Amino acid sequence: MSVAGLQEDNHDRKRKQVVKRISILFIVVLAVLTLFSNTFESLMLPKVITEKAVSGSLDHKLVGGGILRPILEVKLMNPAGWKVSKVLVKEGAQVRKGQTLVTYDSITAERELQDEKANLKKQHIELQTIQDQFIASFTGDRDEMKLRSASRDIHTRKLDIEIQTRKVNERSRQLAKQNRIAAPFDGIVTKIHAVEGLASAGEPDVVVSNSSGGYFFELTMDTARLTNLALTIGDIVQTEVQITQQTEKQSRQLDATITEIKDTAVRSSDPVAAGSSAGEISVPQVYKIVRLKIIDKSLRGGEEARITLMKRSHQEGMIISNQAIHRDREGTYVYVVDEQMGLLGNAFTVRKALVTILESNDKVTLVQPDGIYEQELIIMNSSEPIQNGNRVRLQ
Repeated sequence: MSVAGLQEDNHDRKRKQVVKRISILFIVVLAVLTLFSNTFESLMLPKVITEKAVSGSLDHKLVGGGILRPILEVKLMNPAGWKVSKVLVKEGAQVRKGQTLVTYDSITAERELQDEKANLKKQHIELQTIQDQFIASFTGDRDEMKLRSASRDIHTRKLDIEIQTRKVNERSRQLAKQNRIAAPFDGIVTKIHAVEGLASAGEPDVVVSNSSGGYFFELTMDTARLTNLALTIGDIVQTEVQITQQTEKQSRQLDATITEIKDTAVRSSDPVAAGSSAGEISVPQVYKIVRLKIIDKSLRGGEEARITLMKRSHQEGMIISNQAIHRDREGTYVYVVDEQMGLLGNAFTVRKALVTILESNDKVTLVQPDGIYEQELIIMNSSEPIQNGNRVRLQ
């Protein structure tokens, strides 16, 4: 082979090597750009926080309490708005029915009563004078017109005396009723607002309670929790009560009986709908007031009572956080993350899965496992609104 031929072959090989290197470099650059493009695109996707669906059953728990108040309690008001003359009892005192608790300054009312009595005496004297004049007219010329006039005058005076007598009796009754406060029954003085020398400021002067009827406190809970705990009227619940004895607080376990369950105002949305985004339906939640009664001789009212109830659900399903539950016109649903394998990385897509709620508490919800499998990723929160079919990135 000639020298020219060899040179041409060398030049050919070099050109092929250059083309090969350029091709490899192009492929590498293209792959890098593709990877960078996918990475950049994934960074622009909504970021979601997920949890794994787990199977099991719910624990329904109730922790609550209140201040014990006497069932039989009477607030005694200042009957006439007079100034307090003397307070005869102290808070915590045992009192008997009819015992005087507070007396009032009734001097002005007593003077008015004396004036009314004096006026009544005056009317009696005037009546006697007219009656004497009427008798004297019989011994005189017996003018019929004067006799009739005197008779009518006597009758009128007698009517005035009847009216004045009723007025005196009424004032006497009011004075006897309003110049003091008496205990309506045997009991304990729980509060005293009366201050000697001052009139009442709108509050009851004395509050008296009777411990024989027991004490009560109230709990407020949603109807779902009430149903899940299976609480009904007549149920007995173990209650921890803080009792103060000789300046030391002691805890005692006492039986509390549910005596009343009544409706209260709608307070908030269903807890499983909390955090719902725009377009989702929020379900109003109805709450109940549960009243419990405790009877114990050591109680005086004002003690703190607390209960803790725990009950495991009989149903099983998938347990999901409340914040992952959503509602719309189609029903209740969750967003599930489906993972798709790829050469340049895995892609995560949102799938809307309808669910049926079995039970819920203030943290998690138990749903039927239709369309959801254990360990699947359930979206709890997202950086921006998402819908079925959207691609997302995991936090």
